[in-house]
Amino acid sequence: MANKEFTEDDKIHKKMAIDLFNYTWELLDKEKRTIAEDDEMIHASHASRFHWGKIGTPTHFERGEWQISRVYSVLCHPQAALYHAQRCLAICEENEIADFDLAFAYEAVARAYAVTDNDDEKKKFYKLAQIAGEQIKETADKDYFLSELKTI
Repeated sequence: MANKEFTEDDKIHKKMAIDLFNYTWELLDKEKRTIAEDDEMIHASHASRFHWGKIGTPTHFERGEWQISRVYSVLCHPQAALYHAQRCLAICEENEIADFDLAFAYEAVARAYAVTDNDDEKKKFYKLAQIAGEQIKETADKDYFLSELKTI
């Protein structure tokens, strides 16, 4: 993708992917959301992933899947949360994506299992997330990850 010249359509996909990803974060960060905002959050996260699917890289794909999983975990939709967390992890594994992204993939699976009340699987993936998190190279990224992991 780095050597590809972006078409006008590609530029639109990229802008939409970024804007929808950021909008989803704004909604995730709200302390109180309406049902309509919950619905928008679901749709925005899927739409962002759709647009990344048109022009992105595997890292964009797995981060999109991670965000979708987080949305569903926050909204207590366990099957959807787990599906997208597992997709995130699979994309990391298939593309040898490690460090920060792999740690968050494990975190997503652990968080999704927490919503399913499957404590054994939650603990298993939480431990994998901890191990991967300790291997994150950048200190700021590691600190951020570990603080997020504690919220499960």
